Amino acid sequence: MKIITDIISLRTYLKDKQSVSFVPTMGNLHEGHLSLVRTAKQHADYNVVSIFVNRLQFSPNEDFNQYPRTFERDCSLLKEAGVNVIFAPSEKILYPVQQEFLLSLPPLARTLEGRFRPDFFQGVATIVLKLFNIVQPKTAVFGKKDYQQLLLVREMVQQLNLPIEIISGETARSSNGLALSSRNNYLREEQRLEACRLYQSLLLIKQEVISGNTDFKMLEINAIKNLIQHGWKVDYITIQRSTLTPAKPNDKDLVVLGAAWLGKTRLIDNLEILD
Repeated sequence: MKIITDIISLRTYLKDKQSVSFVPTMGNLHEGHLSLVRTAKQHADYNVVSIFVNRLQFSPNEDFNQYPRTFERDCSLLKEAGVNVIFAPSEKILYPVQQEFLLSLPPLARTLEGRFRPDFFQGVATIVLKLFNIVQPKTAVFGKKDYQQLLLVREMVQQLNLPIEIISGETARSSNGLALSSRNNYLREEQRLEACRLYQSLLLIKQEVISGNTDFKMLEINAIKNLIQHGWKVDYITIQRSTLTPAKPNDKDLVVLGAAWLGKTRLIDNLEILD
């Protein structure tokens, strides 16, 4: 396994590699990331994993400085997983000058996560496009836990005619259903027990919809009330089409998404409700 920190060295290493898969991460890796790596390895001969905490996708009041950084442990996990290359650039490498060229994003980027994190998707689109240009992979793998991000990356690749196949990876969960996330490290022990309630709330909605309940608004309201009663601050619980457009009672291929605060930790999750 090679650890490369500059663009020229990475491009030199990859120039003769015909089949490259790519998994972008911000480090502090867990089983969710490793499952994406395993998926990536199935689709290409060589695989690259990037580790870079992208300042551009954090709002000024968010946790950029506190975001957990565990580089040595990450490298050990990726070596054990059989990764060929870790690309770990500094901020100066990826942003040598102030980033003034920014993508104009579609309306989808202003809903759900985009409503509560207005800088997030423009920062994500910028860094993902930069990394795609540097790595030039055949395939790239993104997790379904960040469902809206996955859709936006797919749309960006399609509209910008990038020769990259975007592959989705299933959400990895702990034994109680909690979606694995680097930000779970912020949770105290007693909060970890409570944190699965978000998943349970979405699962109840999924079960109700499958059983024929089409009162989506009431399902959403009841889930929000239940979370609030247990000390959560809810940003949204919503049932949408799989394209993240408003759902109607007879629609198929739905997804229920939620984002809520447990103390100072913001958790997101989703469950697909497929026909």
